[in-house]
Amino acid sequence: MSGSDPAPEAAQDGGLVVRVRREDGEVAVCGLAGELDLETKAPAAAAIDELIAERPAVLVVDIAGVTFCDSSGLNLLLRARTAAAGEGIDFRLAHPSPAVARVLQITGTDTVFTVLDDGDAVLRAASR
Repeated sequence: MSGSDPAPEAAQDGGLVVRVRREDGEVAVCGLAGELDLETKAPAAAAIDELIAERPAVLVVDIAGVTFCDSSGLNLLLRARTAAAGEGIDFRLAHPSPAVARVLQITGTDTVFTVLDDGDAVLRAASR
């Protein structure tokens, strides 16, 4: 975590927890845990939109803790990737849980996203 962020921000809404942190001012990480679906995606969308507005060099959405993702959750990630690209931000997904990895594979979107599986890759993302 960077020195400017004393603690991660967290919001909980119906089973989804959103945590935001910034690494060295160049990398923003939005960690999601719980179910990412139509009823719970609002806090994730708000956090990701806010991070895109800050224009970090790299935006990483860590989905290791996501236990369920429906089509609206997947659509949120796809729209975030497009919005980030439009701002010149390198968008990456990190640590997809087995459930989410399966959704990405079935829908073919695993080839659309840059996926980080290595824990240190999030920090190295800023140097790319």
